[in-house]
Amino acid sequence: MRLTCGLLVLLLPCLAVADWYQREEAVMGTRIAVELWSDDPALAARALDSVMEEMRRTDELMSTYRPESQLSEVNAHGFERAVAVDPEIIEVVQRALEFSRLTGGAFDITYASVGFLYDFRERHRPSPVEIRERLDSVDYRQVEVDPERRTIRFRRSGMRIDLGGIAKGYAVDRSISILRRLGIEHAMVTAGGDTRLLGDRRGQPWIVGIRDPRSDGSMVMRMPLENEAISTSGDYERYFEQDGVRYHHILVPGTGESARELRSVTIIGPDATQTDGLSTSVFVLGVERGMALVAGLPDVEAVIVDREGRIYYSDGLAQPGGR
Repeated sequence: MRLTCGLLVLLLPCLAVADWYQREEAVMGTRIAVELWSDDPALAARALDSVMEEMRRTDELMSTYRPESQLSEVNAHGFERAVAVDPEIIEVVQRALEFSRLTGGAFDITYASVGFLYDFRERHRPSPVEIRERLDSVDYRQVEVDPERRTIRFRRSGMRIDLGGIAKGYAVDRSISILRRLGIEHAMVTAGGDTRLLGDRRGQPWIVGIRDPRSDGSMVMRMPLENEAISTSGDYERYFEQDGVRYHHILVPGTGESARELRSVTIIGPDATQTDGLSTSVFVLGVERGMALVAGLPDVEAVIVDREGRIYYSDGLAQPGGR
């Protein structure tokens, strides 16, 4: 028994092993992972169930891959009429529009007006003519939100919205709120590239790694974090290559083409909705404008890997060991 404990200490403190609970599922088109500490197995099971239920509920509301979702209803009929939606969609869309104004349109959920023409599984990209025909529909200022009536309407035909750049972070934040209400004090919730940490890891910080965008299993940086959110956007998440060119899902709203200046952006901040939106925004803005944006925001830091593999750190991060 002592030998077993000695081996396990490489992964988790021996006294904590029995009380850490974990679960992983595929929801929202990505990997959802939860890890939490509890001295009550029944409470831990309920907490894990609650997080997964929240993730599935968000997916049912906001997925564009579900024709029955409320977001799909908005995309199908938003130009014809104001479409009623749940308060959560209003909240996320309003937050997304705030990011659009903050970033001068670098973050724009109407990118989907062109983005739907790409099929990364089938390695299909639209022609320049197809992109030009749809670009007029990419304009966040043409999305009309009525929070009192809880409706969304488009002022321009052909418009679509996609909340993929912010919804996972929002679901992570809601999951952390659920865990807090249940009395959980130490937890990590991850949805794809978006993670939020509740408390520390029982007296030790959580160690979070930023992966090398061109080398699976390698890290460009590891940092100790507590009570933080961290999100990474990269050109390796959904992509294909043709004739030596990488086409990926992070599009420049003004051109309808994949952003090409960077390989990855990692944002550390107070909540995952913010870090999720900012990681996409900075990826589009590039190193200089992206770091200028981060420098003007309180309690936000960034790690950027450019297209040549050079790494840039915001002023609040030590190089290369962490905060």
